[in-house]
Amino acid sequence: MFLNSIQLQNYRNYGQLELRTDNQVNLFVGPNAQGKTNLLEAIFALALTKSHRTSKDKELIGWEADSARIQGEVEKRYGTVKLDLMYSTQGKKAKINGLEQRKLSDFIGSLNVVMFAPEDLEIVKGTPGVRRRFLDMEIGQVQPGYLHTLQQFNKVLVQRNNFLKTASPGGHQQTMLEVWNAQLAEHSVKIMKKRKHFIHKLQRWAEQIHSGITAGGERLTIEYRPSFDGGGSEDETVLFEQFMLKLSQVKDQEIRRGMSLVGPHRDDLAFFINGKEAAVYGSQGQQRTTALSLKLAEIELICEEIGEYPLLLLDDVLSELDQHRQTQLIETFQSKVQTFITTTGLESVNISKLKDAGIYDVRAGHATRT
Repeated sequence: MFLNSIQLQNYRNYGQLELRTDNQVNLFVGPNAQGKTNLLEAIFALALTKSHRTSKDKELIGWEADSARIQGEVEKRYGTVKLDLMYSTQGKKAKINGLEQRKLSDFIGSLNVVMFAPEDLEIVKGTPGVRRRFLDMEIGQVQPGYLHTLQQFNKVLVQRNNFLKTASPGGHQQTMLEVWNAQLAEHSVKIMKKRKHFIHKLQRWAEQIHSGITAGGERLTIEYRPSFDGGGSEDETVLFEQFMLKLSQVKDQEIRRGMSLVGPHRDDLAFFINGKEAAVYGSQGQQRTTALSLKLAEIELICEEIGEYPLLLLDDVLSELDQHRQTQLIETFQSKVQTFITTTGLESVNISKLKDAGIYDVRAGHATRT
């Protein structure tokens, strides 16, 4: 997978930009607050229709503009695809080769990316919400139908929570609650099953990569911590019945608290290095290596799922890595993954290791090839 070019219109601080990105490695170099991260964000958004930095699409639209547009030409193993994503106050419109997509989930997956930024350390040591978002965005890229199921789940969750806030223990709303329970269980079982399978595959790649980075000195394991334990069953009918049973057990507690206490919105992940939880006992270096291993594992997992490598977006992370980890990272992506790197200066990047690199000077919403 290769991004040949990208065009921006009224996106963040870019009024108009048309950029050829036909190198294996593309470096965006310039001082802070000039638009380097905005470029990576635009590529990320073209893949997932949303930013990795904000949930408010209106923030992506340039000052005093009423819409923003991202266009890209992507070379895939079966041919060239032209992608077009428009943000406006009315919502989003996405086109593939000029044809508007009825659902955004039909657009997602046309371009695949893996983003690695300094804040990704939060996947290891941050809140459960950060880890759930990581899961959802990565699974959604390789299984777009997952995002539709997640969207349906979130709608049911909001409505069920609203119902629980008005319900009373021992009240006569049992029939209505059963309806919400059935819908919640149906979507929850599908989501949790896909998460479990994804983590199993991620574990296989991450363990191998982490061992390589640490010269066999550390073993990384990933543990899925669902809010509901299905007892290892893979049968959705069995899981549905078990989920419904669990909901009946926590019914009074949910009504008292006015919220849903069981479901994918309460799931979590944990990472262990040699059997010890990285978030609690790991050093800063170990946590950073864990995050790096996860991102490199994502690259291999996406390739395994779709048959070609995604783009790799590195937002100001090479300067954060020591020489060994930086070399490991560069050697991993060098020959197989088109990579986009932001940096404030080339002195922080081991340029001698890079081949086929294009360098762009980024200043005040303009990017110029040097």
